[in-house]
Parts: sequence; C-alpha cells; structure tokens
Amino acid sequence: MGVGFAALNTGNNLLYMVLSLLLAFLVLSGVLSESSLRGIRVRRRIPSELEAGSDGRVVLEVTNELSRFVSFAIVVVDRAAWQTGPPVEVGRAFALRVGAGETVRRHYRFRPAQRGYLHFEEFQVFTRFPFGLFSKSMRISAPQTALVYPEIERVDAGVLLGSPHGTGEQVPAPGGVGADAVGLRDYADGDPVRRIHWRASMRKRELLVREVDSERDAEFEVRLRTRDVSEGDAFERSIRWAASEVSALLDHGTRVSLRTDRHFIASGDGPRQRARLLSFLALVRTDDSEPHVQGPGDDAVEALAAVA
Repeated sequence: MGVGFAALNTGNNLLYMVLSLLLAFLVLSGVLSESSLRGIRVRRRIPSELEAGSDGRVVLEVTNELSRFVSFAIVVVDRAAWQTGPPVEVGRAFALRVGAGETVRRHYRFRPAQRGYLHFEEFQVFTRFPFGLFSKSMRISAPQTALVYPEIERVDAGVLLGSPHGTGEQVPAPGGVGADAVGLRDYADGDPVRRIHWRASMRKRELLVREVDSERDAEFEVRLRTRDVSEGDAFERSIRWAASEVSALLDHGTRVSLRTDRHFIASGDGPRQRARLLSFLALVRTDDSEPHVQGPGDDAVEALAAVA
C-alpha cells in the first residue's frame, strides 16, 4: 500500500513497476496455493487397538489425484471429539512434496486421555506454499469411530495365578506339579523353568514348555463392582485394574471370564476374548448410568468386539 501510494503521488515509473511486481507475487501466491490443494485427498488408518494413556500410531495417506500438478508443503490436521465435547486437534502431519498421482504416508503419535468411543470427524488441510504470504486451507470430512480400551498396567501373571515369586520356580495349580502333561506350548512369563522341554526347544530354537491338564482347563473370573459406586477416579482405577488382569491372564494362555454386579461374560481365551472383554470395559458404567450397555453375550457386546 505504501508503494502504491508513493507511485500515485510521484508518477515514478519505477515505483509503478515495483507495485506491479508486488501485486503479481500476491496473485501468483494465491494461484499456486490453490493448485497445491486441488486434488488432495486424505485417508486415515487407525491402529487395531487404542489404549488410554499409551501412544498409538495413526497413519495418514495423502493422495494427489491430479495428473499434471505437484503439491508442495501440505499440512494435515486431524480433528476428533469424544462422546461429549467439540472436536479438537489430535495430531498433524506434514508432506513436503506429493507428486502427481502419488500417495505419501505420514503418521502422528496420539495418546488418548480416556476410554470410550472416539469420533474422528474431519481433516483440515492447509499450505503456505510458495512464499508464505498466505495460508490457504480446506476441510475434508472423514468420519470414523474408534474404541479406546482402558489403560492397561503391566501385571505379572504369576502373581495373579498365586505364585509367591511371580516368575520363579514355584507355581501352584493350575499348572502345578503332579498334573499330566498333554502337549507342548510356547514359553510365557511366569512358567517354571523345570517345565521347559529342552530337547524340543533345541530342535525348534525357541523355548517350549510342557502343557498340563490343569493348566489347559484353568479358568479365572475377573470381577468388577458396578453397584453402589459412583463415577470418578476410584471407579476408573477399578476398571484399569480389571483390564490389566484380563490382559495378563489372557496373555498367559488361561481362560478368563468377567463379572460385574449386573453382567457376566462367559470365559474364553485368545484375541477374540481379549477384544470382547476390553471392549466391554471400555464402555462400562456404574449400574445407575449404563442403560445403553446390554447384557454380556448378547448382540451389543458382540458388536463392541467387532468394532474393536
């Protein structure tokens, strides 16, 4: 504006040329910024498990659908909201160059602050290319829902199974001394060293232990009190401990069930049972505030496991 005012008042041709050059920079910046954003599409890949209090790696696929123009300096901001509350920024990624017809992958680290449903809503894509004079942006709607598991603490399965040493030699039943061996399985933390089958382990080049009848048939029930308790830190700590027990016992290879004051989920093992139990714990509320949660084992809980 100063150069334009001086050019009009003095009639100096050089000032007019400088003013024209500055205006050309403004126009060129707008055109190039628009071309960098045109044809940009973003896709989000959420990890199969998100855990409160732990970092998750969210992958963003940035695609330039134009066949002739290259996009530069693309910034993608991912926005999400919890069950209640406005959408907020949960992460961002930067792509310096996205070639014509090319897809680049970037990721950001995200640490959920609480359990429950997390609703990803949209991307805000912007660029300051080429001169940094302006920031041009656009919004891309990308609704997606993720279920965040409760925070899981590291728990020694040997302690839960009744071992006084955790990972020591003495582990009472299940899996105690005197049970009949029925096969071999991979070594897990907490298994006594005396049950390692050294000959088979040398052949396979990894530790194998003898599986016994009492271990194969073992079932453990994790209990969570939901009646006559109030929502708050104490209840959340109980959920965190229940999730930690479930995770440790299932990782040890035992069958685990879950019981609250209102619900019961039958015992099972493996990844499917883990998803089923942790999905329930991700959404469970006290008995006075969980009308949306149906009885375990019904279609509602199966749907939660499918989401997980």
